[in-house]
Amino acid sequence: MARKKSGKKRMSDDQEFQIMKLVLDKFLWLGFIVMGWGMYTAINDSTILPGLWYMIGGAILLILFAVIIVKEYEILK
Repeated sequence: MARKKSGKKRMSDDQEFQIMKLVLDKFLWLGFIVMGWGMYTAINDSTILPGLWYMIGGAILLILFAVIIVKEYEILK
C-alpha cells in the first residue's frame, strides 16, 4: 500500500527559534506589566508591601515562563 505524503512542511531550526523568541517576548511583556502595576501600587499607596508582592510575583512569572519556554524548545529539538 502506498503511503500518502503529508501536505505539512517542516519548519527550519531558525524559524522555530524565531517563533520561540516571539512567544517569549509576549510573556516578558506580561511579567513587566505585572511588575509595573506593583511599582504603581507601591508609589500610590501609603504602604509599600502590596506593591512589593506584585513586583515579586511579576519576577517569578518572568522566570517561570522563560524556563518553561526554553525547556519546551529544547525538548522539541
